[in-house]
Amino acid sequence: MANPYSNLLGERDPLAVLAETPQRIQALAAKLGPDGLQLSYAPGKWTAGQIIAHLAQVEMMFGTRFRQALTLDDYVVQPFDQNVWMSRELPDAAALEALCAMRQWNLALFRSLSSEDRSRTFSPPERGVQSVDWMLELLAGHDLNHLAQLEVIASAPAQ
Repeated sequence: MANPYSNLLGERDPLAVLAETPQRIQALAAKLGPDGLQLSYAPGKWTAGQIIAHLAQVEMMFGTRFRQALTLDDYVVQPFDQNVWMSRELPDAAALEALCAMRQWNLALFRSLSSEDRSRTFSPPERGVQSVDWMLELLAGHDLNHLAQLEVIASAPAQ
């Protein structure tokens, strides 16, 4: 199955994108400030604060998925419903701190992977068999998708 974010990632190195994301999000969050984190990029869509909370949730889940895929043969992913998770989330500064800390930890793991590690497979029920390398590309493209949303919010005229 094709990576749904491949058009955003293009030829960029997924690890470089993943390494840049925390600083970009921190800068956007600082630019937005507490009031700006309550704004959305479109009616009915998540606010900037919710996007950051979602990215922290994904970092936690994908970090677990990577570790399971690297240590368990025939690993079948436990899916999660991002909207249900968001319904329980309280977006705040802790989400940004958690995202940045987990990303640094995950990057250390990602940078240590051999080509054999990156070719290990796992099975998300909604996508079929995928590789660790594919999941790295997915996570990087996912970052770019949400960074673009945050940039739209940050560039909107003050309300």
